[in-house]
Amino acid sequence: MKVTFSHIPAESRQPVEEECARHVEKLKRWLKRYAPDLIQLHTGLEKLPRKTAYEFSLNLALPTGMLHATGSAADARTSAKAAFAELEKQLKRHQEKLRKDYIWKRKRGRGVA
Repeated sequence: MKVTFSHIPAESRQPVEEECARHVEKLKRWLKRYAPDLIQLHTGLEKLPRKTAYEFSLNLALPTGMLHATGSAADARTSAKAAFAELEKQLKRHQEKLRKDYIWKRKRGRGVA
């Protein structure tokens, strides 16, 4: 997986990179089926003017599609955590669509309300 960072200020770079490294390892477990050189993750951090907040954006390019997620929070690390949580949710949904989970109905036990 290729990971690129852009527009990250020097004072926020180390906490953001640590948080990204932790989440990238988690993403790699879900993306075992893809060739590692075909997966690209682009990240960007922006300090919102007139607010004391950061906005972290992620673009995950897969051979089967492109996923985009953003997260806003008071500090850079928390905004990265929020963006990765949204991206993980989108990735799970994307893989369910690829497996066509919507076609297969799950059986339910009788008498369960």
